[in-house]
Amino acid sequence: MKGIFVKIQDYTKRIPKGKVTTYGEISDRLRINNPRIVGWAMHANKDKNIPCHRVVNKEGKVSDSYAFDGWETQKAKLVKEGVGFISEKSVDLSKYLWNPKS
Repeated sequence: MKGIFVKIQDYTKRIPKGKVTTYGEISDRLRINNPRIVGWAMHANKDKNIPCHRVVNKEGKVSDSYAFDGWETQKAKLVKEGVGFISEKSVDLSKYLWNPKS
């Protein structure tokens, strides 16, 4: 599992400021076949240099159990980067979803 977590974390480093992606998108791109593994990797991450705050669920919702001080901190980091929300906890995926070309 550790090797998969490293791949997920490396992929997460590619998400640009001002954009987000979903657990499912990462799972699909890396052919993991289970978005929950992506969630586990994000939650297990202790490296503050990995922008796990840029990963949200399929509806754009921030994580209630965000590893670095809860959903309010995740939201604050995203807002600081210019990410817009359509509700208290949900990012506007129509505008801020990152779609890498590769």
